[in-house]
Amino acid sequence: MSSPFEFRIRTARFDESYAPSATSRTTTNFANLARGENRRQNLRSTLAMIDDRFNALARDDNPTADRYSVELEIVSADLYFDADGVVVEFPLIEILDVTILDTRTRERIDGIVGNNFSSYVRDYDFSVLLPRHTADAAQSGLPEGFGDLHGGLFQRFLDSDAYRERFCQPPVICISVSSSKTYRRLGTDHPVLGVEYQQSEFSLTDEYFARMGMQVRFFMPPGAAAPLAFYFRGDLLADYSDLALIGTISTMETFQKIYRPEIYNATAQAQEVYRPRLDNPEYTETAITYDRAERSRLGITQGKYTEEHLITPFRSVLERWAGEPIAAGSHA
Repeated sequence: MSSPFEFRIRTARFDESYAPSATSRTTTNFANLARGENRRQNLRSTLAMIDDRFNALARDDNPTADRYSVELEIVSADLYFDADGVVVEFPLIEILDVTILDTRTRERIDGIVGNNFSSYVRDYDFSVLLPRHTADAAQSGLPEGFGDLHGGLFQRFLDSDAYRERFCQPPVICISVSSSKTYRRLGTDHPVLGVEYQQSEFSLTDEYFARMGMQVRFFMPPGAAAPLAFYFRGDLLADYSDLALIGTISTMETFQKIYRPEIYNATAQAQEVYRPRLDNPEYTETAITYDRAERSRLGITQGKYTEEHLITPFRSVLERWAGEPIAAGSHA
């Protein structure tokens, strides 16, 4: 190996025939949708929702609201490193790459890579390490170095030849706003991203993404029920085309309507001051099957898998790379 840490990319088309690979995190939104007896209808309905939302936002020269179709690829990044002469392979992260098909001109337009974010090491940090630390009465705050390994690996991936050879722009990750924070509307009103909101204070998720080299802004797109959190490098408003931004919005708002309908399929739109509520009774369910309880359970399972197969056996190698001890927590 030419470097202590290398990355290799695999891709899979996310369509109605999609089936998760053996190394896909089963808590990932798209993997959760692709299981069970309703899997094909789930996928078909999800893709239709994405296309409908895209065309609703891409109104210019699109009078019948059917000009565009969104194509999605799952990008899996595997980590390879040398552990005292043995090459170790570990599935690191999965993100989504968006391509927009203009059905009128047949042009294929690059969207934004990132969107959904799935990470085994993040599962370890939040589902194993942090609960252990919190359960220990003698401990307070966060584990020392919390998120540093994950942030370093992510940034190294973005700087890798594997990423740069395939993608010309940094990723944008789009997730739900936090139900523990309050959001206040600002004066910014972008034609695609919509009205901007400001969070009352940084969340643990914001701090975690900051270790990944990403900042956050919150926007509620036209016709949406609630703001979305956009994590990015550079200038979110200037670095990406309107169509590329619409690709991310339509994809991730659809996933959030399925996963968190209490917020993103609510019957009332967020107002000047907004506090998301997961116990909001005024919302509409989608007809798409999504197992939220299983998703939470599997986060712990996958975090323990990471501990067993990466953190514990290769701690010394990872610490030599990181230059500082990796947070371990206390075992119950």
